[in-house]
Amino acid sequence: GSSAMIEHATVPDLQTALANGQATLIDVREIAEFEAGHIPGAVHIPMHTVPVRTDEIPTTGAVYVICESGARSWQVAAFLQQRGVRVINVHGGMGSWRMAGFPTQQVVSA
Repeated sequence: GSSAMIEHATVPDLQTALANGQATLIDVREIAEFEAGHIPGAVHIPMHTVPVRTDEIPTTGAVYVICESGARSWQVAAFLQQRGVRVINVHGGMGSWRMAGFPTQQVVSA
């Protein structure tokens, strides 16, 4: 396999890209994690479902991938990069996003 460098972004980089409407963001955490708090606008594709849902991931523009700490998202980024997606791993994940004080939203059950 290719060991090409994966691009990474800091949480402020991601926040700026989202604010500019330039980012597709994929959250690869589990359902309970996502429902407890995620970045507004994030698309939820749990890590284990990524291989069967790659057709939902745009191949135009940059795709940011986030998890809790950055480890799972790195694995997903490596997988997607091999498939020709321009992918950016969010360094520090949701932990860093919350520490920076950026907003999250919860999923409210009916």
